[in-house]
Amino acid sequence: MSLKQQVTVIDYFAGNTYSVTKAFEHFDCQVDLVSQPNLIADSDILVLPGVGAFGDGMETLRQRRLIEPILAHVERGRPFLGICLGMQLLLGSSEELGVHDGLGIIPGKVRRLPDEPGSKVPHVGWAGLHIPEEQDSSYWKDTILRDVPVDRDMYFVHSFAAVPDHTEHIMSRTGFGTHWFCSSVRKGNVYGCQFHPEKSGPAGLQIIENFLRL
Repeated sequence: MSLKQQVTVIDYFAGNTYSVTKAFEHFDCQVDLVSQPNLIADSDILVLPGVGAFGDGMETLRQRRLIEPILAHVERGRPFLGICLGMQLLLGSSEELGVHDGLGIIPGKVRRLPDEPGSKVPHVGWAGLHIPEEQDSSYWKDTILRDVPVDRDMYFVHSFAAVPDHTEHIMSRTGFGTHWFCSSVRKGNVYGCQFHPEKSGPAGLQIIENFLRL
């Protein structure tokens, strides 16, 4: 399906941008990999991927003067998608390898997944998305998860997870042993996925298509 949108992917050397780029190109989008502040400021659709440590990711964004244009993009109400580390950076702080400040777009912290018998950290593999307990079945209707079946598996690689302060920012939750963690977030046109939609098959592509249709 062709959507022919222009998408800006932030390249801050904190992850594999190749698969993210290919996923958006699947919909005939023009994808620009950028690391300059002025190019981010001009973007209509912004994507922040990433893997690795929270503190290192924030420090790279800071050194490259990318934080202010990201916040300005969000303030203008334009679509934004954070993937994996890119989602965690949306939070206020992280406890990974010390305490580090995040972008503060979504109030909350990033904490390590609990060690439990039979649940190995890092969490690597496929796991299902579920609607938060306090929400009804229509909760995903107007989000990037619309038309995604409940319990549909997505691909995860992470040791830490977001803990938003406010439940309205939790878009989905996922089981890890006896523990549930926040697997996607939303605040206005800002979305974050702890999983990798670009590596999650047809359902992941459905999420990217939904994001492009915001």
